Amino acid sequence: MQKSIKKYFPLFMLPTAIAFLIGFIIPFFYGIFLSFCKFTTVTDWKWVGFKNFSRIFVVNGKVDTTFLHSIWYTSLFTVVTVVIINVVAFAIALALTKGIRGTNFFRTAFFLPNLIGGIVLSYIWMMIFNAVLQNYRMTITTSQWSAFWSLVIVVCWQQIGYMMVIYIAGIQNISPDLIEAAEIDGANSRQLLRYVTLPMLAPTITICTFLTLTNGFKLFDQNLALTGGNPNHLSELLALNIYTTMYGSTGWQGVGQAKAVIFFILVGVISLIQNKMSRSKEVA
Repeated sequence: MQKSIKKYFPLFMLPTAIAFLIGFIIPFFYGIFLSFCKFTTVTDWKWVGFKNFSRIFVVNGKVDTTFLHSIWYTSLFTVVTVVIINVVAFAIALALTKGIRGTNFFRTAFFLPNLIGGIVLSYIWMMIFNAVLQNYRMTITTSQWSAFWSLVIVVCWQQIGYMMVIYIAGIQNISPDLIEAAEIDGANSRQLLRYVTLPMLAPTITICTFLTLTNGFKLFDQNLALTGGNPNHLSELLALNIYTTMYGSTGWQGVGQAKAVIFFILVGVISLIQNKMSRSKEVA
């Protein structure tokens, strides 16, 4: 059996490898190449070197801080959502693994928002927010901070349930013998949480932190539908900033592609650092 698997493995692997090559590898490296070109379509490129990268920060001799603003705005948004989503999801997961009545109902209820598409969800919340804020003569795009907290609420509401499911799986995977041994030694609930539950959940925390971190940096559809980058591009996260640069005006496609390359490097480096730091705290 093993010999047959080894013999025919390349044959069965070939369609997936070809699809991966065509759908990811080639476009990825061609995209990096286009970041050094001026183009309107992918076939009429003209090599311009690092000019696209310089145009990200300087336009017509003037410093443009739009991209830098979107970087720190996205970073702040990501930090806030990562903390809120993971803390709340873990707290809910902890409560729903205590054997309380209606556990299955509450798990389903908290998970349901994750099944709604980001754009539909954003339009629903936009109507809710504006209906409330109009009493104070405001909208969610009155300022970058009203837009910021609107995005935080929507994203947290959508993703907490998904992370809760992962935390529940991690908590249920902890050996009852460890908990029983700690209780026999006289550990109270707080000590159980600190010295048993959290260390054993380190791999789960790594996964949830990685997912929320990358989701925060890559967020696009909620940002587009909820705020559209208003007011005056101040609530643009990185993905939306790249989109508006790419498709907002003719002749900026190369600059948008250059921003996408910087975006990829930024997210990749941060994700690797976070993953390494989280894994160093995992229990072997």
